[in-house]
Parts: sequence; structure tokens; C-alpha cells
Amino acid sequence: MTDVAPAPHRPTAGLLARLAGEIRPFARMSALVAVPAVSWAVWASGPSWATPAVVVLALAGSALAVIDARTHRLPNAIVYPATAVAGVLLVLAAAAGALTGGPSWEALWRAELGFAAHGGFYAVTYLIFRGTGVGLGDVKLAGILGAVTAWFGWDVFLLGMTAPYLVAGVVVVILLLLRVVGRKSYIPFGPFMLLGVVVALTWARLGS
Repeated sequence: MTDVAPAPHRPTAGLLARLAGEIRPFARMSALVAVPAVSWAVWASGPSWATPAVVVLALAGSALAVIDARTHRLPNAIVYPATAVAGVLLVLAAAAGALTGGPSWEALWRAELGFAAHGGFYAVTYLIFRGTGVGLGDVKLAGILGAVTAWFGWDVFLLGMTAPYLVAGVVVVILLLLRVVGRKSYIPFGPFMLLGVVVALTWARLGS
């Protein structure tokens, strides 16, 4: 009997399978959210070389917001690829900007600092207030959110950092008054982090 060699392991295929597995149960709702999210991303970011990165974030963020709201999870299978792809697109945007006179290496350097600052802030928050709202998934998501907002300016970055807490505070108070949730209820923070980016980039676009 002839031995059959095992099929070579394909990390990319495995990643795509995990990605599909995470999104499949929430595909319909994610798609409904993604349509306005992508339209907003194109409007809010551009047209600019950074628009593809914001569109990727909008697509991933649509699925992440739905999944986190339903399961209190921000899957690595979505967060990691979105971070990598958006990061590469920002590098390409900087290179294209350098050639065409648009935002370039300075914007990329600012995005890198924003990635580190935003991710670091959530990491410290997680370590200090573990179990009180911010989860490890929020820490992993924070970096790319900080990078994208910082690309457009430090004022946009700061608004992107503070807006989630303001929006979450208002929503939680309303839910408490309506008795939809109790004081000990866990409310996922990922959707509010993503809304913070929406608020920040919308403010920047309207002010431009």
C-alpha cells in the first residue's frame, strides 16, 4: 500500500476558515451594519490615500460591533487581520502621499505613535480595572483605532479616545433609567470604541 503524503499546512487557509467561522453566525446583521459603515468611511476619510484603510476598519468594525454586542467577544481572527491589513494600507498611503504631496511619512509616524499610545492606555486600564468593563479584546482592538484616528491629527486622536466614554456614559444612563440593564450588568465596550472613531472622523470631516 502506498503511503499518501499529508497535505501541506496552509496558515492562510486556516486563518480564512477561522475568520469565516466567526462571522458566519452574524453575517446578516454584520452586512446590514457594513453597508452604511463603508459608505460613511468613504465619505469621512476622503477621498484620500488613507480611505482604503478606513474602509477595512469599517468592514471589520461592523462585524466586531455585532459580535461583541451579542457575545461579549472581539475575536482575534478578525482583529488581527484587520490590524495588519489596515496597517499595511496606511504605509502605502504614506508612500503615495509622499509622491503626490499629500499626507505622508509624518502622518504615518503619528499613526504609529497613536497605535502605541491608544493600545498602551487600554492595556494599563485593563490591568488596573480588570473585570470592570475593559477586556483583553478591547486592548487588542485599541491599537488600530488609535493609528487610524492619529493619522488624521492629534486632535482627532484625542476625540477618538474620549468619545467612547462619553457615548457609553449617556447610553448606560438611558438604559438604567429604562431598566433595560442593572447596575451590575456587563455592557461590551468594543462598539463604543468603534463609535469613538466614527465621532472623531466625522468631526474632522465636517470641520475640514
